[in-house]
Amino acid sequence: MAARTLPQDGGPPRGGAARGTRPADAGGARPRTGWARRPGHHPVWIGSTPPHRGAEPPAHRGPRVNLPGRALIINADDLGYDPAVTRGILRAMQEGIVSSATLMVNTPYSETAAHEARGLSLGLHFNLSHGLPVWAAFPSHFLRNGSLSEPLAQHLTPDVVEAEALAQLERLDTLLGQPATHVDVHKRLHRHPGVLEGLARAAHVALLPVRSLDADMRRVLRAHGVPSNDHFIGEAGAEAYWTLERLEQHLATLPEEGITELMCHPGYTPEAVKSGYARQREVELATFLHPRARLALTRLGLKPTDFRVLTRAG
Repeated sequence: MAARTLPQDGGPPRGGAARGTRPADAGGARPRTGWARRPGHHPVWIGSTPPHRGAEPPAHRGPRVNLPGRALIINADDLGYDPAVTRGILRAMQEGIVSSATLMVNTPYSETAAHEARGLSLGLHFNLSHGLPVWAAFPSHFLRNGSLSEPLAQHLTPDVVEAEALAQLERLDTLLGQPATHVDVHKRLHRHPGVLEGLARAAHVALLPVRSLDADMRRVLRAHGVPSNDHFIGEAGAEAYWTLERLEQHLATLPEEGITELMCHPGYTPEAVKSGYARQREVELATFLHPRARLALTRLGLKPTDFRVLTRAG
């Protein structure tokens, strides 16, 4: 049997069995290294090292998509961040105008949030800021006291980001029993080039759209063959961003063409996690539940959708 050696770029072993197969040796079966896919789930790389750049699972690229002339996605971040935040997001989706949300999969509250949100339109809120990494081989020198660290995220290599993103997507599949609709990033850490590059590779493998914040980010994602929104609106600061008045103003001036994502953070004041964006979430929740918010959409003839609008076949 040919010797199995690791390439210089840290990719999957060369010289052994084909990807996704399980070779045997005198000592018995070796752990599988390669792409694994369960029906209806995203492909995941199994092995202690991430796949080399350009490696892709044995999957088709999917049908061509005819995009609508105009669409609005209202996405709530931070599902699974805190139990009170989760309750507020679910109410905003079930009773209000929020049409999509993104789930954090590596918090103590992720599993309960996923159970409560099953069946809704949910993407991955990719978290490199805090908590334990999901990828078992995440390099320890990029961690602080064993946990992910927001200040260290800018130093992550694309290979590490790619492997962690695929691991978090696989965990979401397991928790929800359904694949993600798309990916966005907690604390917008894909502003860092290495994070953006690694995430773009993972999204290309998983055939998923990624939130873009601006035109430069959009160009990078699309150069990797990753669909993304055409326009982006949203912020979170010292004051509640989405007041009812601001929402009405933005809806009245939406671009006439393209897919716009409106990012929001509705919820109840966090009860288990300390957050700088706390009572502001309740202001946003009241905004997205208000009858005037739905009336503004009706006047425009818009029904909010989710990121699958970027991948559905026309």
